[in-house]
Amino acid sequence: MRVLAAMSGGVDSAVAAARAVDAGHDVVGVHLALSRGAQGGGPARARGCCTVEDAGDARRAADGLGIPFYVWDLSERFTADVVDDFTAEYAAGRTPNPCVRCNERVKFAALLDRALALGFDALATGHYARLEPPASGEGPPTLHRARDAAKDQSYVLAVVPPHRLARALLPLGDVATKDDVRAEAADRGLAVADKPDSHDICFVPDGDARGFVRARVPSAPGVVRDESGAVVGEHDGVVGLTVGQRRGLRLGTPAADGRPRYVLSLSVVTGDVVVGPAERLERRSVTGGAPVWCGPAPAAGARLGAQLRAHGAEVPAVLTGTDPVEVELAEPVRGVAPGQTLALYDGTRVVGSTTVAAAR
Repeated sequence: MRVLAAMSGGVDSAVAAARAVDAGHDVVGVHLALSRGAQGGGPARARGCCTVEDAGDARRAADGLGIPFYVWDLSERFTADVVDDFTAEYAAGRTPNPCVRCNERVKFAALLDRALALGFDALATGHYARLEPPASGEGPPTLHRARDAAKDQSYVLAVVPPHRLARALLPLGDVATKDDVRAEAADRGLAVADKPDSHDICFVPDGDARGFVRARVPSAPGVVRDESGAVVGEHDGVVGLTVGQRRGLRLGTPAADGRPRYVLSLSVVTGDVVVGPAERLERRSVTGGAPVWCGPAPAAGARLGAQLRAHGAEVPAVLTGTDPVEVELAEPVRGVAPGQTLALYDGTRVVGSTTVAAAR
């Protein structure tokens, strides 16, 4: 097959590309320029991903593998579908996951579409997840958790429709640990073997997501109330606050019991923020919007696993509705907020996903 290997400049994508070469595929490497700064049109960022340094690391890895290498400018698409979406979601009082959006709209949409238009058969990435043939033997492959549970990224791929995942290669899904990937990279002589992982939102390299949003969206000051309605503090803008937040609230009145308080709800209309104890963040019922099913939709009453954060624990759940998606959680989950992604599992298999609309 002709395979386009997405190479971020990190160790995972480099080893994924190397494994695609080993499998006998005709591989071409591509690095995505997702910001003007990453192409030399502005200052390179010292942290995050997709920097000028990352592009250089990706090129050196491709050279070491002996494969052609290109840099593709998808900065406009990334800005519109990820950065602007991130800003708009926070401005509307929701909590987005930009990595989910990037996979859904950029890597497995814009990038994959361009690859197919150029005659490639598949897109290889360094995601930690597995694709397996369907149990029936017919139809697209099914998405499963990676062998390395600590690095599993099936959650951020759960939003990708099956017909697009059918064009994906995920060579790292069966590795035991990230240390094994680094050891393999070292054995192959890849200079990125010891390169640290990036944990920041790539377009917010200083880690200040709220500051990033507030610089782009006007937000008026307002009051912070406890559950009785009493004013316990003030804030300088709802934008960038999120359900479950504790830090940066600047509460002038301590709780009667002295315990920490968290954002329970917020309104971009009134500007009010309501705070309360941690246990008031617990939710047992979640409703989502339009679903993405990775195969036939399960029937109401199905017992599944629910995951609500990229690194969150899976919780047993019962599917009580399919369109819109409704689930009842077997145990409470704290800090569930509109805008988050709900991924549903049957064992290791991803059943589907939806965007959280409400939780109670």
